[in-house]
Amino acid sequence: MTKETVTLYFRHGVSDKMYQATLAERGGGFIVEFAFGRRGNTLQTGLKTFTPLPFDEAKKIYDRLVREKMQKGYSAGTNGLPYSGTEIAQRNTGILPQLLNAIDETLVESLIADPNFWMQQKHDGKRVIIQVGEKIVGINRTGLTIGLPQSIAGSAAEIGVSCIIDGEAVGEAFHAFDLIALNGRDLRSSPYRDRHEKLFNLIGEGTGSIKFVETYCRQSEKGDAFDRLKRANAEGVVFKNCTAPYTPGRLASGGSQLKHKFVADGTFIVAGVNAGKRSIGLEIFNASGQRQYVGNVTVPPNQKIPKVGALVEIRYLYAFRVGCLFQPVLLGVRDDIDSSACTTAQLKFKHEEDDDGE
Repeated sequence: MTKETVTLYFRHGVSDKMYQATLAERGGGFIVEFAFGRRGNTLQTGLKTFTPLPFDEAKKIYDRLVREKMQKGYSAGTNGLPYSGTEIAQRNTGILPQLLNAIDETLVESLIADPNFWMQQKHDGKRVIIQVGEKIVGINRTGLTIGLPQSIAGSAAEIGVSCIIDGEAVGEAFHAFDLIALNGRDLRSSPYRDRHEKLFNLIGEGTGSIKFVETYCRQSEKGDAFDRLKRANAEGVVFKNCTAPYTPGRLASGGSQLKHKFVADGTFIVAGVNAGKRSIGLEIFNASGQRQYVGNVTVPPNQKIPKVGALVEIRYLYAFRVGCLFQPVLLGVRDDIDSSACTTAQLKFKHEEDDDGE
């Protein structure tokens, strides 16, 4: 018997998702069920409570789940306006970045040979958009305003004209690679080569803590840079179609902006804290929508131990076919990603021939 249920929506750019939460009576107690996925598609399902609980305990879990989803952008209205009806709605800028789809190395050679695809180093930081105007505003990948390091904010103020710059923040540096708007004009419909040129004309090779990301256009340049970055253990590379517009959000597959990582990383759910140890257990949703254990990771001394249920970014060499991660490293807590992204689809598996020890 269903005691309480809600359906939440999120629509922005190419994203059109829904999330259902249900508090139901079962087995002499109450459970919390959930379902999520793209609107109109089959939803993945799962449980937040694996055994029936007293009503008050289950209701707390249900309320917390709904609150967390709304704080991450979901709303009860079918139009899916982000953050509608939440206390953080005033932080919503409506500005979202274009997100990249991952590719494996089998496609790299063709992209290096394709003159329409330019290549850049993928920097290991957090995606940030900077809006320069009367105030300097930082925006995260979910469209919410965030604080910026003083060094980056100061360098942005020196630009002197209104603009919106997309890039990656790494510590006290901001690596700029795209220009979304300039002097009040929206540039998202312009091809990337034009936005790239305007960005260079705006900041040159960089200004203070803002760095212009080096771009490789010719086949020989791309090939040399790819080999060099791989030898240097860089995070990876990005390929961008120089003729394409800026499309907020992430396409289901393909697209004009693609990433290839030399190492793998992903977002996982903290399943528990191991007693007496500075390590946490990790889980991820499998294809059936059930949470699947993928191993433990040590928490470095300079990081706080994350809470159970938090989302964390993990770098690893590869995943075994059973799902466990090999050589995982905790990068930090993520508060700008929804738990629905924590699926086995993001895993990079070990090659079958390696599984046989060859």
